[in-house]
Amino acid sequence: MKKHREFMIPFSGLKIGTHEFDFKVNNTFFESFEYNEFNDAAIKLVVDLNKSSTMLELVMTAKGTVNVYCDVTNEAYDQPIKATLKLVVKFGDEFNNDNDEILILPHGDFQVDISQYVYEMIVLAVPLKKVHPGIEDGTLESETLDKLEELHPKEIKVTKDKETDPRWDSLKKLLTDK
Repeated sequence: MKKHREFMIPFSGLKIGTHEFDFKVNNTFFESFEYNEFNDAAIKLVVDLNKSSTMLELVMTAKGTVNVYCDVTNEAYDQPIKATLKLVVKFGDEFNNDNDEILILPHGDFQVDISQYVYEMIVLAVPLKKVHPGIEDGTLESETLDKLEELHPKEIKVTKDKETDPRWDSLKKLLTDK
């Protein structure tokens, strides 16, 4: 994993109060983490930083789309993404990122790297099962869907006049003979 300079937020020169930072996240960002599940990404990231004398509060909001393959048809489509992450940055003797919501930086640091948090926030915002919206509303035309429909089991019509198979009747007796 390489360092992402564009996701380093320098806080040492900022006044106490709220500050806003805007970022664009594309597929090269995810490729640098060796994450190849996205075909493309177009995400706008807004980071609201609230600086106080003892700590920093970051609220990261991501909104956009990632192009992924559907788990049912393997067709590519744009999956909308919307995610929010809150992070508190405190200062201590040594770096510590064991807690998901609290980051501890050494006293001499003057900037915070948010790239790992952005990566995790966006990847976790993608649903586990990715289904093309055309499947749900019935508008997707695909060879895969046509083949699935062709191989779908046909409905078996049961008539009331037909007797059941005697082999099944013998098995049913075993359940009642306990």
